[in-house]
Amino acid sequence: MKTDLKRAAKLLLESDNIVILTHQNPDGDTLGSAFALYYTLTARGKKVRVENEKAIPKKYAFLHEGYRHIDFEPKCVVAVDIASTSLLGKGMESYSDKIDLCIDHHKSNTDYAKQTLLSCSVAAACEIVYDVIIEMDNAISDEALLCIYTGISTDCGCFKYSNTTAKAHDIAALAIERHIDIYRVNQAMFECKSRAQLAIEKTALQNLEFYHGGKCAVIVITHELLEATGAEESDLDALPAMTRQIQGVEVGVVIKEREKGEFKVSMRTGKHPDASVICSQFGGGGHAGAAGCTLYGEVKEVEDKVIKTIGRYI
Repeated sequence: MKTDLKRAAKLLLESDNIVILTHQNPDGDTLGSAFALYYTLTARGKKVRVENEKAIPKKYAFLHEGYRHIDFEPKCVVAVDIASTSLLGKGMESYSDKIDLCIDHHKSNTDYAKQTLLSCSVAAACEIVYDVIIEMDNAISDEALLCIYTGISTDCGCFKYSNTTAKAHDIAALAIERHIDIYRVNQAMFECKSRAQLAIEKTALQNLEFYHGGKCAVIVITHELLEATGAEESDLDALPAMTRQIQGVEVGVVIKEREKGEFKVSMRTGKHPDASVICSQFGGGGHAGAAGCTLYGEVKEVEDKVIKTIGRYI
């Protein structure tokens, strides 16, 4: 059921023992949303914890420096930046029918929560979380604002992507006025790469293939390749955008093997075609310019399916 800002804020204000869920392969937006809410709600004396499928990538460690994990029986479950319960990941299925509030910005949202606060016109879910926090407290702490800035900046490519809003710039301006260390964020997110990340990107680009007259660029990353380079899954974050930066490419794709027979597809497009429409053919979704899905099978079989489907849209 769709809800509005006031009712979402009211639910959080009246709740305790709150679990906040992030999506699998957590990025800056889902983590920024989660920890911004964590700092805001714990400052009110509430018991809150953040849960996700796997360990949080090291580059986001600064977001949870003040986090303290505590055990309790959940009375309120909140999902942030999660369009579908399938994105919760393995081991998190028990929450699928227990989510009280979803805060999201994906047009592919499946309306799985009891209440859904959804806006598809914002740069990131963190924009909505910012509004929820202001609605609750009429202010935002420095800790929470750092998290919000991280989510917005990462989801709009440091304010370069077409989803960037005027409000995104306003929140960034507020962070600068408050002397939030956005340089630390920008350095960690956009200007620093580990040697493992460089190794995986070098190998990936060497394996890149073009299809459909050069309009589609595809990179396949196997589990063995990840292990050989010592890279983490988060070290692949920049690859989808890199495929779209090639002149003449309309659809850039990274197919990553998560486990044997399971592949995560990350897709990036320009103004045309709509990446979320293509990914929806495989039960996925996202945004017009950035979307994803999960496929199962042998690597060649998965690659062929994706390439064939893209061909119907370009």
